[in-house]
Amino acid sequence: MRIAIPNKGRLQQPAIELLNATGIKLLSTDERALIVQTSWSDVEVVMVRPEDIPYLVESGGALLGVTGYDYVVESGAEVELVQPLDFGKASIVFAVPKSWGIASVEELNKIGREVRVATKYYNIASNYIRQRCIRARIIKVSGATEVMPYLGAADAVIDVISTGTTLRIHGLEPIDTIMETRAYVIAKKDWRKDAEADIARLVLTMIRGVIEGKNKKMLFMNVPEESLHQVLRVLPAMLAPAVTKLSTGNAWEVLTVVNEEELPKVIAKALEAGARDIVVVDIEKVIK
Repeated sequence: MRIAIPNKGRLQQPAIELLNATGIKLLSTDERALIVQTSWSDVEVVMVRPEDIPYLVESGGALLGVTGYDYVVESGAEVELVQPLDFGKASIVFAVPKSWGIASVEELNKIGREVRVATKYYNIASNYIRQRCIRARIIKVSGATEVMPYLGAADAVIDVISTGTTLRIHGLEPIDTIMETRAYVIAKKDWRKDAEADIARLVLTMIRGVIEGKNKKMLFMNVPEESLHQVLRVLPAMLAPAVTKLSTGNAWEVLTVVNEEELPKVIAKALEAGARDIVVVDIEKVIK
């Protein structure tokens, strides 16, 4: 089974780290390699441009792929969004030179002339411009979009931003957000009928386990008999805390899972209720 991941850009390293966390480790570090064998003998990774991944998955060249939602929309490919991921979050914005003093698309429409818009998102930009009735001509570029107005090759841009720093450096200001995007695992529409569907399901289960395990901690603690009820009352858990009688002494070992942001409060409450010897352990995966 093939999994397509980006061969460059902001999504590449997070995609590789995600596969590593699932146990699917790439066996080659050659940046020129397009098809890479993995530690799973029945899974190989194909490295292609992120914008090409929706087409590759749609055609069945790869059963699964990791790419941005923006590339899926731009491609128009018939694929299934099977799992949102916790990286690649960004916005596609319409930005103009700050020196124009324009704060909205409505103001832009009053300048009385056609605006040249540089973008790598031709389809997204075309739909947006049509819907907002903007007098514009799209200039298709493959990169360095932000510099086009400075060079005089365009008046404005439609581009993806995470922090907006690069736009500001080039004197541009967003006046509208067109869409939000993030990384997704995608699959071809009929993937469940594929001969390799069982492998794909296992991969997705492991990926979801990694996502579920992030920002969770496992707590072990010793609790005297007389404090057990009070401690259990203050502990969160996925189902219920696990409780085991210690081999010596009149005490119990209690185990539970806690969201990381709740950890300080939970520990404080557990100590106050009588827990002792609290151990905090990282969680690699949570399989449900």
